[in-house]
Amino acid sequence: MSINKPLRRLLIAGLLLGLIGAWAWWANRSRPILVAVAPVEKGRVEKTVANTRAGTVTACRRAKLSPSVGGQIARLPVQEGDAVKRGQLLLELWNKDLTAQLSLTKQEAASAAATARARCIEAEQARREAQRQQKLLGRSLVSEDQVDQAVSAADAGEAACEAARATAAVSRARVGVAEATLEKTRLIAPFDGVVAEINGELNEYVTPSPVGVPTPPAIDLIADSCFYLSAPIDEVDVADISVGLDARITLDAFGERRFAGRVRRIADYVLDREKQARTVDVEVEFVSPDDIAQLLAGYSADVEIILAVREGTLRIPTEAVVENRIAYVFHRDTRLIEQRQIQVGTANWDHSEIVDGLSEGELVVTSVDREGLVDGAEARRETDADR
Repeated sequence: MSINKPLRRLLIAGLLLGLIGAWAWWANRSRPILVAVAPVEKGRVEKTVANTRAGTVTACRRAKLSPSVGGQIARLPVQEGDAVKRGQLLLELWNKDLTAQLSLTKQEAASAAATARARCIEAEQARREAQRQQKLLGRSLVSEDQVDQAVSAADAGEAACEAARATAAVSRARVGVAEATLEKTRLIAPFDGVVAEINGELNEYVTPSPVGVPTPPAIDLIADSCFYLSAPIDEVDVADISVGLDARITLDAFGERRFAGRVRRIADYVLDREKQARTVDVEVEFVSPDDIAQLLAGYSADVEIILAVREGTLRIPTEAVVENRIAYVFHRDTRLIEQRQIQVGTANWDHSEIVDGLSEGELVVTSVDREGLVDGAEARRETDADR
């Protein structure tokens, strides 16, 4: 049976409309979003506090040394980078005049000491003579006038002895003054360390800093056996920190490597700097001697201070938590997203403890910034998309 032309045209038109509708549905259908997921698992979760700005590695002892008097550099037995011991000479100014003065003062002190010994020997002799005269007086062999003269001579001799000893003590004190004056021309290492910087050369003149005008030190000495990190912590977080808490330190110079640390001091005041949050400086010491051997003063560093630890607790990556109360669960079987209300406990930048709302083994979405991530959305895991 043949179909007339009008009916055939209607059938063709209907078929075309159906194809167009099918294409439009296919083109505008909802496509699965691509998401990254992580399992809900049991593990360790820490509550931590971090610095607000970069901290600085500081030597436990550092001395910027300069002579207390001006003069010409006569001796400079060290170079930058040299390891020195406590008591070692670092720098000496020209001081021949002071050395000669010290030698003269020592000779005068020796002369005064010898004079004192002579006067005291004479005093002892005079006292013995007075005692002999008194015995003779008892036997009526000498007059009382002779005895009085002998006693007076003995007393005068003792007074001369005391005066000579006092003069000798003054001479010894002058030696101390001369030695102290000479010492002002020398820089002595106050502790074991490394010479970090030298400002001056042989025969150059150095001048003490005027009052209130700082000048570069002649020698900058750093103790390289002890370092600590000083870092600013926001004032709202300091109340939870106490001396002795464990910490993790990261240094820009060592990439992702972490160093073990321990809180050693918390500043007693709050820093209030213009246009910056109020902070408190917290000092963290390095625990391992092997780590200390690799450090340099001045390294920039960050620190995480561990306030509390939860072992074997349910946890998810912190990046999967939205507004501290929501997580998106990916169902493997249906490939659908479910928005779930959760309760978060201890948390840090890496992991958050789940108190309620999730079960071990479920998958949560970590790429929460993906467009179209809503309750009931169809999704595909990034690992599946690579297959």
